[in-house]
Amino acid sequence: MCGGKHGDERCGPQRCWHSAGRVPGFIQPWLLLLLLQKPSHGYELMERLDMDEAVPGVDPGLLYRTLRQMEDAGFVSSSWDTEGRGPARRLYQVTPEGVDHLHAWAARIERTRKRLDRFLAEYKVRFPGAQDKD
Repeated sequence: MCGGKHGDERCGPQRCWHSAGRVPGFIQPWLLLLLLQKPSHGYELMERLDMDEAVPGVDPGLLYRTLRQMEDAGFVSSSWDTEGRGPARRLYQVTPEGVDHLHAWAARIERTRKRLDRFLAEYKVRFPGAQDKD
């Protein structure tokens, strides 16, 4: 999250208005969902994220920083995978705390969706002729 590091007083530890439509930290729940499907290496996670159009291209540095932060927070754990050819790679998997964190994300997303739905309903009352633009 932004934390207001770029000097905009509207930004704080919980939100940033400069995210150009992105939800700060939203990569975390996606990673948790992918890792619940199967434990994975960072590179494999990057490939799986790239296949989903709902998740815009993720910077590799951001991905690995996020995985490290999630591991430090206890949401994922990793072990060295020495199977196969090539160098050892970290294999990430979700912890019980990570599942709890994912549940919290889902609840927050649900609350946000309800607020957005209320906003759009009021917007459509105010501007009934406005076209949906995607």
